[in-house]
Amino acid sequence: MSRADIFPVTSIDICVTPYDWPFLRQARAEIDAYWRELSADKPHVYDGRVLLLHQQEWQGMHFRAEAFETSYSAFMTWKRLGFPDAQVTNFFGMAALRTQDGAFLLGEMGPHTANAGQSYFPAGTPEPADVTGMHVDLAASVTRECLEETGLSLSDLDLRDQWTAVITHGQIAFMRDLRLPMDAQSAKRSIEANLAREETPEFSRIHIVRAPKDAHGLTMPSFMQPFLDFSFR
Repeated sequence: MSRADIFPVTSIDICVTPYDWPFLRQARAEIDAYWRELSADKPHVYDGRVLLLHQQEWQGMHFRAEAFETSYSAFMTWKRLGFPDAQVTNFFGMAALRTQDGAFLLGEMGPHTANAGQSYFPAGTPEPADVTGMHVDLAASVTRECLEETGLSLSDLDLRDQWTAVITHGQIAFMRDLRLPMDAQSAKRSIEANLAREETPEFSRIHIVRAPKDAHGLTMPSFMQPFLDFSFR
């Protein structure tokens, strides 16, 4: 398991600025080749636009950064190669869904997705639609992804302006504390009913995690188990 730094975050301020990313020129052949491979295997995957960080600064529990726009194909290739440009960081908000009885709900990504078989919270790499003015609205990104992936809307959630940063190699996961006013089994049934109504849902199933050991059999990104250990501790 990768080492992770975990701590509460009081504020997140990310603005979008121009940036000439050297990786786009240096890895053009690798990007094109990997996208052909990924598209052939996952035809539903779309080469849209995403945001990555190129400057960041921590001031205690306050986070300030600058982000830039690039293609999803370049991002996925950079990620596959192990985040080779240390000046750039992947960032994203996650809906840390927790039920009345204290359980977390994780979704398992469907077979048609780029991260098939991986289990984690509703999330997505921020995109231009998440920018208001020149600033990334990470809270809006989280609720949008939550709606798209689970069917849960703002009215279904107890929204809390509480964040936890989980930093691993090349990426920062910003976990937002979102509570569901129902028990875990009821929430699981509700979300899976929404998934059943979709033609190609992002999640194929929902997992209930009541303790860190409940996730030990799941395939998860490097930041998930450290966050669960931290939250249940």
